[in-house]
Amino acid sequence: MWQDITIAIISVILNIALVAQIIYGFKAKRKTVACSTSLITFIGIYISAFIYFNLHLYLIAITGLIGGTFWLILFIQSIKYKK
Repeated sequence: MWQDITIAIISVILNIALVAQIIYGFKAKRKTVACSTSLITFIGIYISAFIYFNLHLYLIAITGLIGGTFWLILFIQSIKYKK
């Protein structure tokens, strides 16, 4: 489906932006996103990915899991680096 491909491409672009945020967090040794924001976002994205798998939209589901994992890393950073 063209929707699967289009949303997956958008998700990849957004995930690339998160990589820079994650790297900055590790280099600066400080949290860059509020704990509550990253927690709600990664849970929401994981739930969405589960729904996409059930709808057989596999590209969106995979990119969603990747994005959710990036948000999980940001959540862990926000707990580990409390500055």
